[in-house]
Amino acid sequence: MTINESVEDYLEAILMLKEEKGMVRSIDVVRLLNYSKPSISRAMSRLRENGYITMDKEGWLDLTPAGSAIAERIYERHRLLTDWLILLGVAPEVARTDACRMEHDMSAETFSCIRAHIEHKKP
Repeated sequence: MTINESVEDYLEAILMLKEEKGMVRSIDVVRLLNYSKPSISRAMSRLRENGYITMDKEGWLDLTPAGSAIAERIYERHRLLTDWLILLGVAPEVARTDACRMEHDMSAETFSCIRAHIEHKKP
């Protein structure tokens, strides 16, 4: 399975929901991402088949170490870029939307430099 933007979005959504709710089901991902149930069901099956998530008998989702690594990388980018854009004066909702676009296409080198710059500027 290719790690593309949609895979990253699904894994990030599961991580965000786990942090918020503790437990996550596919329907929670449907609601968060506003995708159709069949689309999420198909995606969750592919994520399971490729070793990124597990699903127990009751339908609870969990990230595997591989899925967690991807989700944490993307979620860190999302949070840092959102905060940075807000500090630059971008409206919070616009900052969140733009950060979501930026988080997927930015190289590790560029993100590392942005993070270092932001951390250097912190009081």
